Amino acid sequence: MRQVVDSVGGEQGLIDPNGTNPVLQRTAADGELTRHASVLVLFGGSREPHQLARGGLPEDADVLLTQRASTLRQHSGQIAFPGGATDPGDESPIATALREAQEETGLDPRGVQPLATLPGIYVPPSRFDVVPVLAYWREPSAVGVVDAAEADRVMRVPIRTLLDPDNRFQVRHPRGYQGPAFAVDGMLVWGFTGGILAGLLAVSGWETEWDTSDVRDLEASLAAVDQSGSRSTGFLTGLDR
Repeated sequence: MRQVVDSVGGEQGLIDPNGTNPVLQRTAADGELTRHASVLVLFGGSREPHQLARGGLPEDADVLLTQRASTLRQHSGQIAFPGGATDPGDESPIATALREAQEETGLDPRGVQPLATLPGIYVPPSRFDVVPVLAYWREPSAVGVVDAAEADRVMRVPIRTLLDPDNRFQVRHPRGYQGPAFAVDGMLVWGFTGGILAGLLAVSGWETEWDTSDVRDLEASLAAVDQSGSRSTGFLTGLDR
């Protein structure tokens, strides 16, 4: 993951060279009051690169995602990184991300190795300034749904599944948003979560070329997911509580 860490470590964080990822450089307007939050972008898998794979991607590489409970009044079924709002006692964005991830998934933070933090990314609907914390799962622990009222699923999604060009496209929101999305395991991952994933994969050295001209209607894509029983919006990252 050295190439990813080197790419996100600068002042500007991730930059989209293709102009298809509006999430990465989103900032609040001058003077706008924002709330602080963090998410944990946790990669797991072997430490050793696969010598025959593109960029050395290990066969078992994955990323931890959650799905908000379908019974929630707001943003039900949403796919997100573990994370949430900063508490007064949190010493840093890393502390926020680890605390929230432990509360949401039950993971043991002692096995997580933080690697880098991205500059805060503004999420307009909730006015959160969200710091993505990139980390490696050095010693994976058991994870699962801690509170069924908050989450339906906790899952480790294979990176190879996300990289598959057949699972990648763009979605267009009726209000004008257009950006990268992933269709994996009956889930639609888009918006903030999809943008961060797409940005990291683009600089990883692992990425296979995908059709960025494949732009699909968001509502139609969500309807297709609904038919499989899992509506997944993936926009606000679990921060509206």
